[in-house]
Amino acid sequence: MHVFWRQGYRATPIPRLTEVLGIGSGSIYAAFGSKDGLYALALQRYVDGLVTGLDRDLGHGADLRATLRRSLLAMAGAGVADPELGCLLVGAAIERPGHLSTVEQVRAAMAAMESVLVRALERARTRGELGRGHSPVELARFLVTFIQGVHVMAQARADQAFLESAVAGALRVLD
Repeated sequence: MHVFWRQGYRATPIPRLTEVLGIGSGSIYAAFGSKDGLYALALQRYVDGLVTGLDRDLGHGADLRATLRRSLLAMAGAGVADPELGCLLVGAAIERPGHLSTVEQVRAAMAAMESVLVRALERARTRGELGRGHSPVELARFLVTFIQGVHVMAQARADQAFLESAVAGALRVLD
């Protein structure tokens, strides 16, 4: 996963994968079917971690704004710390728009993130933190889009102050 994450799909040759995995090229094909198969599994592992982390971060906080702010700033901070790493999900969407299974995987990942956010927003509404006039689905879709934008801006070397300001602006949609 980390090799694809750092280098991208196209720039990751089979010999590099065999070196990192400590197996022969025939074993890659036997275990994963193809480089595409290995990439799909790596992307799924990344997405599982991303969605699980988001669910963990938002699932237990009593104050949605505070927990969402911490989560968004953590994502931004990770990007600032290593802007060349970026987001594997964003990279997959940009690098492989013509590869249907990758596109479907990216869409499913975005839907999973949306689902986590919708549940958190609905809990916040039940606690009175979110007005009845807000649509949890619309807000979740905005936040999923914003999260991907934060990853791109961090990769574009936006500084921490810029990203903190952007997070503050995004959270105002909850008012």
